[in-house]
Amino acid sequence: MILGMSLALFTQVHVAISLIGIAAGFLVIFGMFASKKLPALTALFLIMTVLTSVTGFFFPYKGMTPGIKIGILSLVLLLLAIIARYGGKLAGGWRGTWVITAVVAQFFNFLVLVVQSFEKVPALHALAPTQKEMPFKVAQLLTLVLFIVLGIVAYRKFHPAAD
Repeated sequence: MILGMSLALFTQVHVAISLIGIAAGFLVIFGMFASKKLPALTALFLIMTVLTSVTGFFFPYKGMTPGIKIGILSLVLLLLAIIARYGGKLAGGWRGTWVITAVVAQFFNFLVLVVQSFEKVPALHALAPTQKEMPFKVAQLLTLVLFIVLGIVAYRKFHPAAD
């Protein structure tokens, strides 16, 4: 039992939170392309992405796993993102800090989705049962390239009007 839920139910809640965070994160990034702040979606993205990392720590595990490391890094990035967005109000260097930390936090969340998909989706698992096979490596590389491009475009285009 985790927080009064079975492991299966807790996993479903964690996945739902994660997917909401990922969807909101992409909308926030695409909003950056148009210099839109999207306050409600931004709050949803940040809350759900923080909750994704926090709930990830409640799963049974033994020792330091890559998922735990990504969760810790994500929370550090999200703290910086929150400070940049709400404390720094995107002024000066906080604009760039917001863009970079938000995009990298989204990358981490999406990368975990890719890893978990290869682990849990039978067709993907068959392509890369040990996650050392070429299809898995290609998926990771394409994810990295996608987020580098998204980050560069967002950084160049996100110049919102002052509050």
